[in-house]
Amino acid sequence: MALVNGIHVLLFSSNPDADRAFLRDTLGFKYVDVGHGWLIFGLPPAEAAVHPIEGAASGAQHAGHRMVDAAVYLMCDDLQATVAALAARHVACTEIERENWGIRTTVRLPSGGELGLYQPTHETALALK
Repeated sequence: MALVNGIHVLLFSSNPDADRAFLRDTLGFKYVDVGHGWLIFGLPPAEAAVHPIEGAASGAQHAGHRMVDAAVYLMCDDLQATVAALAARHVACTEIERENWGIRTTVRLPSGGELGLYQPTHETALALK
């Protein structure tokens, strides 16, 4: 039995209803409705990396504890095709940039917040069991 059986990601939003609708309707994430408009989404396979802090840490607080800072990147196999599919759904992305680890952009949520989106050019951990 695994010590940890999943990861629960919290996205903080100034317009949670609109961002939930985006995840549900635009990205097509399956969900459970736990009541009162709270949707919990099933996510595609995930991986995690630990990066050094650059500059001052924000020290995000949740439930009375200092939590680690995090950035959320959605992953895809073909960034150009994914950006085109999102554009067909009236979703704007920022400019596409090449990094030594992949090709990236950001996706603007209805609330104005952004999620990273990238096509990795490195080996991923998605298929690990």
